[in-house]
Formats: sequence, structure tokens, C-alpha cells
Amino acid sequence: MTKKLNRRDFVRTTTAAGIAAAAASKPLFGQAPTVMTPKSVKPCVVASSNGNRSKDADGVTCVAKAFKMMTEGADVLDALVAGVSIVELDPNQTGVGWSGLPNADGVVQLDASCMHGPKKRAGAVAGIEGVRAPARVAQLVAEETDHHLLVGKGAQDFARGMGIKIEEGLINETARKQWLEWKRRTDPLHYLDPKTRAQAWYDAGMQMVREGLIDGEHYWGTINCDAVNAKGEICGVTTTSGLAWKIPGRAGDSPILGAGLYVDGDVGAAGSTGRGEANLYNLSSFVIVEEMRRGAHPKDAAMTALKRVAKNTIEKRLLNSKGQPNFGLSFYCLNAKGEYAGVAMYESTYAVCTENGPQTLQTDALYAGRPTD
Repeated sequence: MTKKLNRRDFVRTTTAAGIAAAAASKPLFGQAPTVMTPKSVKPCVVASSNGNRSKDADGVTCVAKAFKMMTEGADVLDALVAGVSIVELDPNQTGVGWSGLPNADGVVQLDASCMHGPKKRAGAVAGIEGVRAPARVAQLVAEETDHHLLVGKGAQDFARGMGIKIEEGLINETARKQWLEWKRRTDPLHYLDPKTRAQAWYDAGMQMVREGLIDGEHYWGTINCDAVNAKGEICGVTTTSGLAWKIPGRAGDSPILGAGLYVDGDVGAAGSTGRGEANLYNLSSFVIVEEMRRGAHPKDAAMTALKRVAKNTIEKRLLNSKGQPNFGLSFYCLNAKGEYAGVAMYESTYAVCTENGPQTLQTDALYAGRPTD
């Protein structure tokens, strides 16, 4: 026999049920955070334009090599180092690796840096001699030491200890001939004033660029290459022979973390080519990553850095008739979503490889045209 409920029992029962239902839908200690399952990141490799120019024995370029290795499961940094080594070992270019243009004494001194986002590790070398591919040495600094930067003979000794072949007097024959031509045009003994002498060195080098003896991009030859895989793991590499005919011992931005390269595994990566001193003064790669941390798209983040460089360039010798920086400077960057950009002070190109294959694209430029030098 079903028991009838009076009004008081009915109210008591329904109230208790309502409280129980509310408790069931609400956690005991407040609202739990919403868990978002991250979507798969579209893997991407972005680099300076020479990343899609030099080729290995199989006809594969740097960005294509790195993308293939990375998407087949290789560590992202391993893939990037393998990619840039194609450029470093290419004897037909004079801006990166052993065949790069030498310093004022005819000695090839190389710089490189790398950063591993997931492992929070970094390594770099500066002014290293006698090696063909310094990016691998930079990677070994990150993996085998407690340090971030080794320089000069110490870097060379470390490389030798790690099994890297050291070749004394290593210089490409083309680079040697170009150095001799530069020496013929400007003998520093003729210039007693150091400032005048330095300007003469620069003018002679740029005249060789205008005459087509040196590729303009190789005068400040560098390759930066950054990547993110489908897991969102980000790494970066920058490697260079530095400024042609540089003062012996000069190190530019490439081996300096925050300048020639910066990676935050949770945010993105940025690197550069071009006038290293301008980039060093502004630590532009770090600025770009921090702008991306704030939510800026890679393009907008890099434009912010370029505008800062332009604002801080005030020496007349570095400005054109319009008051604009009279030098090239480019940035290559990507974020943790797989969005990327190539941005330059003046119109230029950059390389990228996605699931659509390797491409060479136009950069977004702060100014139209090219530097007047």
C-alpha cells in the first residue's frame, strides 16, 4: 500500500532532493577549472632565405631536411642542427660555416647558438676556428656542459675533446681570393686614423658587393632556423661566419642568447640575420618572444622589435637621407601554435617548410626598397 505524503513531508523531501542535486553538480571545494585539451599544432620550420637554397647530396634544403626529420620523430633540435649543417658545409656560399668570408687577418672565425625549449637548455660558441659546422659544437655545449657560451681557443679545445675534427688554417679558396682582393683595395697601413681605417674597410667591402664579387646577403652571412613540432616542442639554431673582414675577435649577435636567438618552450622562438650590432643593442629576439607571450602574432611582435631598432639608431653614419637605418636586419619567428613570420627592415625573403613543402616567401618589411649602400 502506497503511503500518502502530507504537505510538510512533500516540501521536506523535494527540498532535500534539490540540495542533493545542487551538491552533485558543484564540487565540494568550489568550481573546478575548465580543462582544455590542446589541439594538435601544425609543425613548421622557419628560417632565413638561405635555408631553402643550399642543398645536400640528395637535393634537400635545410628547412626540408629539418621538417622531414622532425615529423618522423627526431628531436627538434637534432633536426635543426642537421638542417643548418647543409648550409654550413656548402662550399658555394660565403656567409655560413667553414666557407664563410674571413676576418681582417684572413682567419675564418665562426659563431653559433642553439636553444632547446622542452629541455630548457642552451649552448653557444663564438670565435671558434678550424671547424666546418659550429652549430653542432654549440649543441654539444648545451648537452655536455653546465655552460651556455664557450669562446675562441677554449671553444676549439672543447670541440676537439668532443671528437670534432679541427683543421688548422681552414679557409675556402673562394673566400681566400675575395679576402686578398679586399686587402689589395685597402691596406690598413695607409690609414693612421682608426676611424678612417675602419670606414675604408667597410667601403671596400661594400664596393665589392656592388660589383657583384660578393653576394650582399653573404657580407653579413648567417642562417637562423627555428621549428615547432606537432607536440608543440620548440627549438632554434643560429650559425654564422660573421661580418666579412671583421676585426679579429669580433662576435656579433648570433652566439648571444636573446639577440641572435631566443626560445621559450611555452611561447615561441625568434632569430635574426643582418647587422648584428643593431640587434645586440636591442636584444631583439628576446623582445619578440616577450611580445608573443603577451599575445602578439609573430609578425606584429617582430615589427615591434624592428621599430625599436629604428628608434635607437641615431648615428648619422648608420642612417640614409630619410633618417632611416641604412642596413639590413631580418627576424624569423614562430609561436607555440605554429604561426610564423619573416619580417625585415627592408624588402627581403625568408624560408619556411610546412606540410605543403619548402617555400621561399617575401618578408613583411618596415621600409620599402633596400638599403642604399
